[in-house]
Amino acid sequence: MRNISDIIEDYLKGILDENHQAVEIKRSEIAERFQCVPSQINYVIKTRFTVEKGYIVESKRGGGGYIRISRVQHRKDSDMISEVMELIHPRVSQTKAIDILARLVDYEIITAREGKLMESVIDRDVLAFPLPLRDEVRTRIMTAMLFTLKYKC
Repeated sequence: MRNISDIIEDYLKGILDENHQAVEIKRSEIAERFQCVPSQINYVIKTRFTVEKGYIVESKRGGGGYIRISRVQHRKDSDMISEVMELIHPRVSQTKAIDILARLVDYEIITAREGKLMESVIDRDVLAFPLPLRDEVRTRIMTAMLFTLKYKC
């Protein structure tokens, strides 16, 4: 059974798919629609709509307030890869790295199989170094793979 966070995420992504650019929501309206507390909406937005996953979130507080979620748009795959390379420096956690790989799969820059291979190489069990060295090594490995994707394909 799916949890409420997954359902809310799918709903918001569905609206984004229809609009292609951005969606503006009122937190209280979405909470009411899914019969949950508004903080649940905050949690979904904070964890599921991150820069690493390819989203920009803006909010305006107050009576007429809203939350705007938009997808980062790139003209070329190489632009997205460049952005990702900047995001991971000087170090990247495993969670953020996996989010980035999922984004590359979603945008069909890499296949799901390639994503799984890349994910296996940057896993904390493979990179058995203490922090922050582990995150720095992960960044170096990812940078090398992304550089190859950007310039060698």
